Amino acid sequence: MKKIAISITALAILALSCSSGSANSLESSDQELSIKVTTVAETSGEDQTTGSDKPVYLTKQDFLEKVMNYEKNQSEWVYEGDLPALIDFYADWCGPCRKAAPILEELAKEYEGKIHIYKIDTEKEKELAAVFGIQSIPAFLFVPKSGKPTMSNGIAQTDEETKAMFKQMIDEILLKNES
Repeated sequence: MKKIAISITALAILALSCSSGSANSLESSDQELSIKVTTVAETSGEDQTTGSDKPVYLTKQDFLEKVMNYEKNQSEWVYEGDLPALIDFYADWCGPCRKAAPILEELAKEYEGKIHIYKIDTEKEKELAAVFGIQSIPAFLFVPKSGKPTMSNGIAQTDEETKAMFKQMIDEILLKNES
């Protein structure tokens, strides 16, 4: 598990150092979905300093302010947040992404005040997807308050297994030093 985490961290750092690359286009489904995506600006000025009880949608500008300003810090990871964060890179047309969404909403309530759960729409924020080398979704970036982030892809077979997987990674990666 540590070798995988180290490899993923190395890939994330490499992706950050190559931030001038172009975004890979993701294939879209023929089906259109009518899902309303709420941005941080539309959440009526919610205070994000204490952790939210629901996932918060980030734009590039929000990411630069709340997570990591990769334009300013191109050679090292500098986390801008006040709490550890789980970042979901998703697309509306992605079935596994839609399956993970309600689980992340449950976890946002459960871990309110302990972590932030952010969502980044890879269709709207292609630069962010490119910076992190996102080629398949769902992809999840686990960002501890200090130290390097860890990337994970995909979900488990069942909702219960997926929730257990998230909880284990939150506890081991994000909250290990927070107790």
